[in-house]
Amino acid sequence: MTVSHRKYFLILFCLFAVEWVYFAIKPLYPKDWLLENILVVIAVIFLFLTFKRLPLSRISYTLIFIFLALHVVGSHYTYAEVPYDQWFYSLTGTTINELFGWQRNNFDRVVHFSYGLLLAYPIREVFLRVVNVKGFWGYFLPLDLTMSTSMLYELVEWAVANIVGGDLGMAYLGIQGDIWDAHKDMALASLGALITMLIVMLINRAIQRDFAQEWNDSLRVKHPAPLGEDEIARMIKD
Repeated sequence: MTVSHRKYFLILFCLFAVEWVYFAIKPLYPKDWLLENILVVIAVIFLFLTFKRLPLSRISYTLIFIFLALHVVGSHYTYAEVPYDQWFYSLTGTTINELFGWQRNNFDRVVHFSYGLLLAYPIREVFLRVVNVKGFWGYFLPLDLTMSTSMLYELVEWAVANIVGGDLGMAYLGIQGDIWDAHKDMALASLGALITMLIVMLINRAIQRDFAQEWNDSLRVKHPAPLGEDEIARMIKD
């Protein structure tokens, strides 16, 4: 790994640490802040543990940094109470909700969309470098994993809200009275990931000389013999 990548990673980490400490001071709901930051701590530890063996590109680290930075803001206020409208009004004299015709605080929707939009590319990089996927699968599998992890997060969020219960559970869940909140969150994450994969695919199609060949090869049948009971029989025979 080049020094420039190492320095870039450390610079982003320092910037994130400053932001994290700033928003860790007097959060609106301390217990909810603690719940929201468990995954953040796990993610940062994971990035450090994989830093030497699997250094990501500067693009991937930047996208991860932006997403975590957004999440830190949401965890300070809770997603349902981030005062983005007040911030925007102080700068422009109008509100974001007025501009888009929103009736609720949609910071959580934006971050769920950003989950897919920002993290699909780092996930694709891991798939390409670790699993060695190519062609169609290099775009579909990152989309698929983003969608499945978004669903998994909603299940974890529901389980935690049921366990802690009360106002803390509702603050963590943040549905704001919308019974379809989880479905919309998953749909937005999926849409964000789909947009990113389409953009990456179009860029690669324009500059990658063997794009069509790689795409076709990825969809070609590699092992014509059936698996399942046939494969078990072959393994026993061998």
